[in-house]
Order: sequence, then C-alpha cells, then structure tokens
Amino acid sequence: MGKKKGIVMDGRDIGTTVFPNAALKIFVTADIAVRVERRFKEMAEKGMGTSIEEVQNNLEMRDYIDSNREFSPLRKAEDARILDNSLLTKEEQLELALQWANEKINN
Repeated sequence: MGKKKGIVMDGRDIGTTVFPNAALKIFVTADIAVRVERRFKEMAEKGMGTSIEEVQNNLEMRDYIDSNREFSPLRKAEDARILDNSLLTKEEQLELALQWANEKINN
C-alpha cells in the first residue's frame, strides 16, 4: 500500500511507524485549551453531557497514554512539518497542507 501511487493517511503513528519514509509527513497539533473547547462543543452537540474539566482530563490522559505506550508511541517524526491548527479554519489547514504537498510534487 502506498508504494506505487500516492496515498493520504492519518493516524497517530503513520509518519513514524507505518510510513516512515513518506515524502511528506504532517504532524497536526493544537493548543490543549483549544482542543478541550472543540471536544467539549462536539460532545455537547451530540447531547453527551460532560464537564469541561472532564474533557480536559480525558484529553490529557489520552495524550499521556499515547505518548508513553510501549509500542508505537505518539511522537512527531523528525522530518514532519508541524501544522498547528489552534487558530486555523479547516479551509486554512487544507490550503497549507496542499501547499506543502504541491511543493513536494514540484521539487
């Protein structure tokens, strides 16, 4: 998979474990406060009652577990571009990712 033609994948270990030799790796991140707010809003829209503190605790715990697990821990690949989407719209994120992809394709 991904050896003969281009492929786009996402996941917490795609750039470090699954496709460590990918031409372009993008590490998507956001400030914890922004992530908490987004997740809290998403859960509220789905009618899932919770507190902002519980959402923050859950996200922090997930990050800790993912970053410290024995096999395939979450980490940024050394050659990954960082896309901090804390203040970006979905459209701006896509535009930036496409710009980086086009740079790779055209070089």
